[in-house]
Amino acid sequence: MKIAVINSGSSSIKFKLFLMPSGEVLAQMVVEKIAEQTSKITLHFKNETKELHRHIANHHEGLKLINSTLKELHIVDHFSLLDAIAHRVVHGGEFFQNATLIDERVIQKIREFIPLAPLHNPSNLEGILVTLKKAPNVPQIAVFDTAFHATMPKEAYLYALPLSLYEKHKIRRYGFHGTSHAYVMQEVAKEMAKSPETLNVITLHLGNGSSACAIKEGKSIDTSMGFTPLEGLMMGTRSGDIDPAIILYLQRELGFSTEQVDKLLNKESGLLGVCGEIDVREIQKREDENAHTAIEMMARRAKKYIGAYIALLGKVDAIALTAGIGENSAFVREKILQDLEPLSIELDKEANSQNRKKISKPTSKIEIFVIKTDEELQMAKETYLLLGTISTVI
Repeated sequence: MKIAVINSGSSSIKFKLFLMPSGEVLAQMVVEKIAEQTSKITLHFKNETKELHRHIANHHEGLKLINSTLKELHIVDHFSLLDAIAHRVVHGGEFFQNATLIDERVIQKIREFIPLAPLHNPSNLEGILVTLKKAPNVPQIAVFDTAFHATMPKEAYLYALPLSLYEKHKIRRYGFHGTSHAYVMQEVAKEMAKSPETLNVITLHLGNGSSACAIKEGKSIDTSMGFTPLEGLMMGTRSGDIDPAIILYLQRELGFSTEQVDKLLNKESGLLGVCGEIDVREIQKREDENAHTAIEMMARRAKKYIGAYIALLGKVDAIALTAGIGENSAFVREKILQDLEPLSIELDKEANSQNRKKISKPTSKIEIFVIKTDEELQMAKETYLLLGTISTVI
């Protein structure tokens, strides 16, 4: 079964074609800088990587190029011949708790959630609408970043605000990176040769966007991102947790507009705001105080969430780190995990420096793993399972 996975961003399209259920990747394409003067197209096929530069005016042209490339490579002649197409959608609100077959009702709901994810849902929807025109008879599935966190209890997702704000306007914690947290949790279970339902795991998705998740018996019970992806850990350009009164001060005393506050917190804060750089590899090379402070702040915030989630979960079987920083920066991992022996966490510094998959000492009661995330494969798996359920019902 050939299942395509599409992640449609505001100026990019990430495309991956899987043969399921094996999970074999048949082809992978990324179209970047859509609508700019020169777009960048990267193709991965049969262990080869090719790069093209040409103008791609919109998402329709980008998907048309992907379609024609698949035909030229004799992988599939047209999108309409695929078995299914899975689409990443960032925000599913409270309505979507699982991967869902796309129909008009689903499209309308995704539109309704645009105010909750104005930077993501519009472009996610654009990819869906274009693909539906190209392949109207192919089952198309929406996989939501928020869905994995739908199992959080009320005391976890409610904010201590007037309850009417939740009841009337659905202001609550939703959580994000759910597809990544779900995949990593399952991979940890494989490494430990246990069922996910028997494990309590803390997962740390550490990249330009970062989040932590407390997983109890295979289900998310708490996560650091909230109503939006701004809350929680310190990130590349996002502040993460701050005193909300700072926003009032910026507006009342310093004359910031709503748009300026939004830009400040989402695009000018985090690592960038503290040391002027978002690439951890470059920050690590620097010897100045601001660079040192930025790394210490990021690690300290992650360490605090680990402690909080151990308190929530009680018994913890494993901690897993993933995404760009979590997978590649032994330096940051050590900063986060050192001196946690009182919490039964013992880091093997040698294993960590060698980027092994398991980086805890044999004596550590909580095992530590470095897991390479694969959100696209997780989406393909969820789509494959959903199609099996649909065919059984039919």
